[in-house]
This record gives sequence, C-alpha cells and structure tokens, in this order.
Amino acid sequence: MSQFISVFDMLKIGVGPSSSHTLGPWRAAEQWIQFLKMATIFDKIDGVRIDLFGSLALTGKGHATDYAVLLGLSGADPEHIPISNIDPIINDIKNNNKLQLNSEREINFSVENVIFNKAFLPFHANGIIFRGFHKGKEIATETYYSIGGGFIVQEEDHLKQEIEITKKNFPFPINRAIQLEEFCKKENLEISDIVLKNELELRSSGEIDAELNRIWDTMLECMYIGCHTEGKLPGGLNVKRRAFSSHEKLIKDTTYTNHKEWITAIRSTEVKFREILKWVSCFALAVNEVNAALGRVVTAPTNGSAGVIPAVLMYYLVIENHEADFKHVKKFLLTAGEIGSLFKKNATISAAMGGCQAEIGVSSAMAAAALTELLGGTASQCLVAAEIAMEHHLGLTCDPIGGLVQIPCIERNAMGAIKAINAAEMALETDPEEVKVPLDKVIDTMWETAKDMHKNYKETSEGGLAMNVGFADC
Repeated sequence: MSQFISVFDMLKIGVGPSSSHTLGPWRAAEQWIQFLKMATIFDKIDGVRIDLFGSLALTGKGHATDYAVLLGLSGADPEHIPISNIDPIINDIKNNNKLQLNSEREINFSVENVIFNKAFLPFHANGIIFRGFHKGKEIATETYYSIGGGFIVQEEDHLKQEIEITKKNFPFPINRAIQLEEFCKKENLEISDIVLKNELELRSSGEIDAELNRIWDTMLECMYIGCHTEGKLPGGLNVKRRAFSSHEKLIKDTTYTNHKEWITAIRSTEVKFREILKWVSCFALAVNEVNAALGRVVTAPTNGSAGVIPAVLMYYLVIENHEADFKHVKKFLLTAGEIGSLFKKNATISAAMGGCQAEIGVSSAMAAAALTELLGGTASQCLVAAEIAMEHHLGLTCDPIGGLVQIPCIERNAMGAIKAINAAEMALETDPEEVKVPLDKVIDTMWETAKDMHKNYKETSEGGLAMNVGFADC
C-alpha cells in the first residue's frame, strides 16, 4: 500500500515566516485544543504552559513561534485570519495577561508561559509540549513535532508510518520517482495527468480546480503585495525590501489596477536576458519579503522557500507563454506537488532536519519539473530537471541570521528560481536514457547528506552566517 500525499498537503495557504516554526506550531496548538475537547477537559483548563525544544527554541523568536502558538490557542486559523488581526490579538495577550482559549473561554496567561528550551527531544528537532492545568494541577500533557511544511505529528503517529496511509485504492500508488516515470510511460500520460487521477479519488474535479485556483490567486496576490510594498522588514536586522524598487524600474509607466491586470502589464514590458533575470528575482523576493513580515503565503513546500514556485510559474506566464491560462497553472501545480511529495516521503522538507537543501533545494526541484512539463518535456525529462535542480543544492545549510527568515533566506529563493529555470532548459536538451544520476538517487543522497550535516547548520542559528554575521553588522 502506498503512502499518499496530496498536492494540497504540499501547497498550503498560511502565515509566514516559517512553515515548520510558525505554521506547524500554530496547527499543533489547534490540534491540542481539539484533544482537550475530545477528552472533555477543555472547560476545566484554567492555566496553560508551552515548552518549545531544539530548533523551535533556538530560532523561535525570529520565526514568531511564540506568536504562532498563542494565535493557535486563541482559535485563530492561519489560512483565514486577516493579517491585520495578528498584532491586536498578541498585544491583547501581552497587555492583559489573558488568553481567549479557542475564542471561547478567558484564562489567565502570561507570555512567559512559553518556555524556550535549547535541549533537543530525541524524536525530532522541532518538539513542542502543551501542558494544561486545573487549579494548579497538570491534567493534560501532549507532545507534538513540527516536521516541515506545516506537517505535525505525535510520536505514536510515526509508529503508524508518520503520515496516515489512506485505505483508498489510488489508481497510481507512488512512493518513488521510478514508479511515477513507469506509470507515465505505460499510460502515455504526463505527470500532472497521473497526479490528477489520484486526486480525483479524494475530491471532485470542480473542487480540485477551485482549490488550485485559490492557491494560485494567493501566490499571485502575495507577489503583487510584495512588489508594491516598500520599507524595512520587521525583526531588527533593518533589511530593506528590494522587490518594490526592482519592480518600479522594470514595470516603468505601464498601467494596471489589480493583480490580475498586472500580468498583462508585465507581458507588455521589454524582454531581454537581464530583464528576465530581474523579473524572476523580483517575483521571488516579493513573496519572501511578504513571508518575512508575517504575511499570507503558500507553503511550497515550506514558507522559507515559498517564493521559488510562484516566481517560476509567473516567469512562464509573463515571459514564455502570453496565452497561458488556468489549465497551465493547474498542470504546473499538480506536477510540482508530486515532486515535492517524493522528497517528503523519502527524505525531508524540514530545514531543522536537513538544512536549506530540504527547502530551497526541494522547491527548486519542484519548480524545475513543473516548468519542464509546460515547456513540452516528457515525464522522464521532468524528473531529470528535478534531479539537476536538487543536485546543485546538495549540502546547502540553514543558517538564518538572528533566527529570522531574511538573510540569506530571501535571496536564496531568487537563486532557487533561476536554477529551476536553468535546470528545465538543460533537461529539455537531455536524453533521459543517457542520464547517470536518477532522481531517486539524488533524493537518497540528500537524505544521507542531511543526516551527516552538523546540527549547527540545521536551522539553529548556531553556525555559518548566523554566527559570523550579527545584528551589529547589519
């Protein structure tokens, strides 16, 4: 029986700056509330304490992990909460020492009840324990782990194969890239076709289209907001937003009134190699500047790497194919999601487990494969593109300065997007029969590299740039 990970698991709408350190803990808080209700002790809870461990503690402040937990406990949902509501909720808790538990009950609470423990729990680098009290006595304790991309598990879940294996019989059970390739050849279908047939076991065609439309619209709006917002990013590094000024120079005097018309406006601009590089970089920077400012992004496959896929898809829409429409967006997202799931199943998409190769590397591979399909490549060439993109991200460390998803994270999205486009073009000129390194081998190598990587380079801010460059330098 095959483990099934939906494209909607790999591409999730949420709030920045981190899928593993913000979205995951937020979801864990929501899940703990549900546990309390199922155990019929929700109404008894009059005190709460949260212990963050390992990477969640070491970079938790910079990743707004404490805020995410408080928002989750307050009943706010990361997919739908108005961004403007975040600060008022947090400030109310800080100023009044009260927490509106699931927006149903008010309890006494101090932000100091979120404890940062530098020790690592043995199961995973991103551990979090929720403790519930009644009249001073601890009556509910649950441990969760944020394993990347907004996925959360408990230790007993892992014993059941970490992600629940559905009992449905999917027409194309896929765990490895070679299986995907064989299905495509046997059925004479593209990767996106295979993925769609599996997705149709869970949702109707209309539901799939509606959700993919919503994901793309969120990506597009995120790029639009990033390109039209100037100033500096929060967090103390005083990082200047660059997408605004870059966009201003590229768009010139073209007129438009919303993010839909924006695509047409960009299509009318001058296209030279340097401008293409600047546009792709601008799109990627825009997304991750929004992410760094606790804006709404699409985890793809993580928040820290959220800019690569929309930047490459936007490149196709505004540079490669001016006639492109939703059917192209759909194919791109379906293919990208499937490639991401292969890394999720056989390696990791968590920087706390594998460094930035697990985030930017995976997103670049996802985008490269998806672009290759849109450019007319075969399924085998799509897998070659994913392999090329990941091969040249192997060993990439995660060393965010100040624990903030800003330096070097934002620029890495631009580089990952450019590499994805380059990998796609190389794959289109490649005979897959002559390829020496298949995608499955690269995925396995990435996982071995992740396990060998020193913990200081796995989202702890205890090595690399995070140690050699400080706030004073910025």
